[in-house]
Amino acid sequence: MKLDFWQYTDDPVEKVVALIAKRVLGEGARLLVVSGDPDQRAAISRALWQAGPESFLANGEADAPGGEAQPILLSAEINARNGATHLILADGAFRDTDAFGRVFLLFPPDAAPAARQAWRAQDGRADVERAYFEQQDGRWMKKG
Repeated sequence: MKLDFWQYTDDPVEKVVALIAKRVLGEGARLLVVSGDPDQRAAISRALWQAGPESFLANGEADAPGGEAQPILLSAEINARNGATHLILADGAFRDTDAFGRVFLLFPPDAAPAARQAWRAQDGRADVERAYFEQQDGRWMKKG
């Protein structure tokens, strides 16, 4: 599993989710976005629908009818009804992610201590490839 830690500082989390979602769908994969905050999920959904002037990123809530058909599924819990192989943890809370090929943990600077703890919890796992990205002046820099 590839596990990416993304510390955002300049953009709101919903904009970061839209950036990653475009790439994931461009690879032909499906995505699950998890946040325990319903207001945050609503903001993410709006950002996905308004992702660009000539495109949108179709998405839906996991508990809505037809969720299994959505390329991007939004949920309060890890339940990839849509067959997602990629997971975004948008609320900064690390959860069990072993069922996914690629995971993105998004977090603001004030959640960095918890992210470091999640990073250390993966020490010694041969099946996990970790990377750390930090947003600086609107650009993403790989830091580890």
